[in-house]
Amino acid sequence: MNQQLCTESARALIAPFYDALNQPAQKNIAALIHSVASPDWRSYAGESISKGREEFILQAQGFGRAIPDLAWNVKDVLVCGNRIVVRSEATGTPAGDFLGAPHTGRSFKIMTIDIHTVQDGKLQMAHHVEDWALALRQLAGK
Repeated sequence: MNQQLCTESARALIAPFYDALNQPAQKNIAALIHSVASPDWRSYAGESISKGREEFILQAQGFGRAIPDLAWNVKDVLVCGNRIVVRSEATGTPAGDFLGAPHTGRSFKIMTIDIHTVQDGKLQMAHHVEDWALALRQLAGK
């Protein structure tokens, strides 16, 4: 059964998720993600490439250490039934080598898209894409 969401309630529901991605080294990421994502929540980067909630928390903590000023700014929220589509912009300046790119002191700004599925008032899964190739080009000065 589809849950009908309005944009305002969708923004409120996803707020802790994106709060966890903003300067994550300074946050209790686990508490924020646990407050909004079901225990069996899955994050999909492809049809068969996924991670669970606890793996995602560890990854977000790693990003927080690697990119102390990481910001994940929500630009658009669209709602269709029990799905929330979020277009956001991720920015940051890695503190060292990042994804194989040597440290240059440069920053990146990329677009991201997330499709969250909501069930029983909690995020159940997310399909997402981030343009990390563009981030690497920006970090290299290309």
